Amino acid sequence: MNRQYDEPVPGSATTPRATAWISTPVTAELLRGALDLERTEHGALPHRLPARARAQCADGQLAMAEAQSSGVRLVFRTRAVAIELDTLRTKMAYRGAPPRPDGVYDLLVDGHLAGRGSVTGGNILMVDMATGSAETRPGPVGTVRFTGLPDREKDIEIWLPHNEITQLVALRTDAPVEAAAQAGRRVWLHHGSSISHGSNAASPTTTWPALAASLGGVDLINLGLSGSALLDAFTARALRDTPADLISVKIGINLVNSDLMRLRAFTPAVHGFLDTIRDGHPATPLLVVSPIHCPIHEDTPGPSAPDFSNLSTGTLQFRATGDPAERAAGKLTLNVIRDELGRIVKQRAADDPHLHYLDGRGLYGEADFAELPLPDQLHPDAATHRRIGERFAKLTFATGGPFAA
Repeated sequence: MNRQYDEPVPGSATTPRATAWISTPVTAELLRGALDLERTEHGALPHRLPARARAQCADGQLAMAEAQSSGVRLVFRTRAVAIELDTLRTKMAYRGAPPRPDGVYDLLVDGHLAGRGSVTGGNILMVDMATGSAETRPGPVGTVRFTGLPDREKDIEIWLPHNEITQLVALRTDAPVEAAAQAGRRVWLHHGSSISHGSNAASPTTTWPALAASLGGVDLINLGLSGSALLDAFTARALRDTPADLISVKIGINLVNSDLMRLRAFTPAVHGFLDTIRDGHPATPLLVVSPIHCPIHEDTPGPSAPDFSNLSTGTLQFRATGDPAERAAGKLTLNVIRDELGRIVKQRAADDPHLHYLDGRGLYGEADFAELPLPDQLHPDAATHRRIGERFAKLTFATGGPFAA
């Protein structure tokens, strides 16, 4: 690996060894959880969909979601006690609302959380929810620092913010860096909506898929795509072409809140999505997960619409705008989708013993909503992410589950 040895620097709180920084290029071999790495004028931009998939859809929501780094982490081995990472973030903001919290970087040392940090500066993507317009306001590169690390050889993971686009500009350490060896753990490939993406989770290692992966002892590739779990063929091909030992697809909520299709289109689209995955993974355990409980859409079709009445206080909620009577014409609700997914999986499982179904209400149901309501009527909060992650691990990775070792 080519490294640049910078000039020695005086000892300080951020450079306790008072030695030269070592700059290590950020390459694909240091990244986990990304399917592509784009070189930009600033550095390296991880993508969670390959270039071919990105070229097949011009939707701005998808472009933003797949470039946000949910589940993406730098992984390397080093003796360094100090680490600096320069990044250029793109952070979302909503016109008329208070600023959103900064994205969080989680540092793991030998698999254990050892630090958290954020960066300043960066670009601001200002979204006007009333008109749907957006503009990017440029800003400077920022730096996240971790110091006082154990003075021994160790495996480092820096999980990037799950809710920001992160361009990796420079990695500096006070000891050499090597690519970490694969730990021999199974790879779990997961696809879902903003809930899987990590919306409203506290940090990148506390999204429900990251928590479940940690409890299950597996390596996560998270293709949770906010607003974009829409049975797109290019997403199915990305799942097909990605090496994995375990695969799950969480289907439903985005199809309802986007009002994208009717039942007539939904059923063959699900079959086609699963067929494509099976083209590349004919015998891999494949779990289909239906939506968690969401009262506004249980029996009321979409689309969802934002409620701006309390936006100035930082509270954005959603409401269902469809008419329950429209179910007769094939409009989708969460209960319609659960029934059809259960039927499809039962039908296919007769010839596919490695295909499984999980009702999402087993992860978060009506009683959970009474205790831990969805703050905006669509997305779980940090405590609910933990509950969903723990339940998923228990139902799938434990003995008797479809992903049991």
